[in-house]
Amino acid sequence: MKSHSNTETSATPAPKIEVPHGVGIAIAMLSLGGLFIGTGEFASMSLLPGLASSTGVSIPVAGGYITAYALGVVIGAPMIAILAARWPRKALLIALLALFAIGYGASAVAWNHASLLGARFLAGLPHGAYYGVACLVAATMVADNRKAQAAGYVMAGLAAANVVGVPTATWIGQLFGWRGAFSGLAAGGALAIVLFWWLIPSIPKDEKASPKSELSGLKRPQLWLTLATASIGFGGMFSVYSYITPTLTEVTGFTSGQVPLVLVLWGVGMIVGNLIGGWLADRSLVPAIFYIMIWNAVFLALFSMLASSSVGTLAVLFLVGCGFALVPALQVRLMDVAGEAQTLAAALNHSAFNISNAVGATLGGLSIAGGFGWASTGWVGAALAALGTVFFAISISLEKRAKAKAVAA
Repeated sequence: MKSHSNTETSATPAPKIEVPHGVGIAIAMLSLGGLFIGTGEFASMSLLPGLASSTGVSIPVAGGYITAYALGVVIGAPMIAILAARWPRKALLIALLALFAIGYGASAVAWNHASLLGARFLAGLPHGAYYGVACLVAATMVADNRKAQAAGYVMAGLAAANVVGVPTATWIGQLFGWRGAFSGLAAGGALAIVLFWWLIPSIPKDEKASPKSELSGLKRPQLWLTLATASIGFGGMFSVYSYITPTLTEVTGFTSGQVPLVLVLWGVGMIVGNLIGGWLADRSLVPAIFYIMIWNAVFLALFSMLASSSVGTLAVLFLVGCGFALVPALQVRLMDVAGEAQTLAAALNHSAFNISNAVGATLGGLSIAGGFGWASTGWVGAALAALGTVFFAISISLEKRAKAKAVAA
């Protein structure tokens, strides 16, 4: 595993990729693409009543549009990573943005329930592969001791979707309907293609990469243990997020009109967490992951304890959002343990986070249905974060044993 300690900072060589318009601009463009994709994912939830009404189904049935998107993410991430292993990464990013634009264009013109389900699945296909490849590209442009920070800057686009993108898409949806919101996202994807063509540097393809080498990563236990850490450990945040609106209105006492402002505070916490998480991971990756997961367990539990206090809830939700710091840290961990399967590992990270979405929402719903109350989702989240920490501890323990055996041999 590559070191992320302070001791190597001064000795780290500068990146050899030529970036004509500057590394900062290139990474900002990668983050912008993430902003559009993240907005599409989260805005669908706020547009759900309109989607249900237009396609003649109930809101619970319309929830299938969200499920179809998540299914597209889970299937598309590994499939694209394997099939496009030999592609130049700039060309792959542009192709993924084109698929995003096509998916949202198809969503905007869908005429019934079945066609919208298909369009939402199509729109989800590039999601995981985009974030994975974008993080790899960002890491290629910076020195080794800044890889996690670069990934954090890219993922800040996903976090910013909750602060800027979703409110904007919701506002467009209120003015022009959900078709207008989806059309706007398709146009955003087309704009991003032009900007990427101009501002993202050409990065040589990895000559060692192939479908076979990408698949070889699936033989590595550390890859699976890290994915399990993400799938289980991050489910806690989604356990709370999935039911945050009724919790805020029924338990904390906020009005429905105040809920979006509270969620903006959460989104700001996510942006801060991304930036701090990348900085911590570049200095000491393994301890950073442990500390962030413990942080999540503590503040998710505090959410349940303070849910009846408006001030306490606001403070805790911002701090829970900061737990998004786990995303860039786990992204770099996967890059370290994946061997030659870099693209597949980076993409699977986002499949894992979509699995954590399903796990957290399901277990949180079971807790509520079991009569434990809206605020019980925080306890569920704390338990998931703690369980994820156990998976990561097993991963590190096995890694140390393997190194000890190698030294002895």
